[in-house]
Amino acid sequence: MILTELGPITAYRMHAPRWATAPTSGAGAAAHGGRANRPGTPALYLALEPETAVREYQQLSPLMPPGMLVSYTVRVAPVVDFGQGYAADKWSALWEEFHCDWRALWFNERIEPPSWVLADEVLAAGAKGILFASSLAPGGVNLVLFNEMLSEDDFLQIYDPAGVLSTDRSAGHGPSDTGDV
Repeated sequence: MILTELGPITAYRMHAPRWATAPTSGAGAAAHGGRANRPGTPALYLALEPETAVREYQQLSPLMPPGMLVSYTVRVAPVVDFGQGYAADKWSALWEEFHCDWRALWFNERIEPPSWVLADEVLAAGAKGILFASSLAPGGVNLVLFNEMLSEDDFLQIYDPAGVLSTDRSAGHGPSDTGDV
């Protein structure tokens, strides 16, 4: 594994308006799992470029669903730097499967995706996230952060100087989580 110190950098995420009240929670990924997290493991998926965040949010839909682009300031260490992808001389063979179709494996075939096993290894090594190439935005880079691994030495903060992200829990949005970690 290639470990690196990340930041401070600016990262981005498109949020569905309904869930924009908790922009650092990772609860959505915990509910269903993601490329690098099993169900039950909170993870925050970010992109290093605004265009990548938009493409990741849109996924394969021909139309863009409503969303809100949010900027984050991030400083986290260590993270696994898989941003250049698989190279046999730098990574174990399982890393070649990181970009597997995890949804088809898990939801259709009920097979544990190799990317989840890799995330387990990352967590066991004490890393707090993974940088990896986007499958949807050529040249784009994603960052997944494992919320429960973040410490007081790390920094994760949304940029919302006017306070426009809703904190109204009465609309069924859930708890507000707009602070830093």
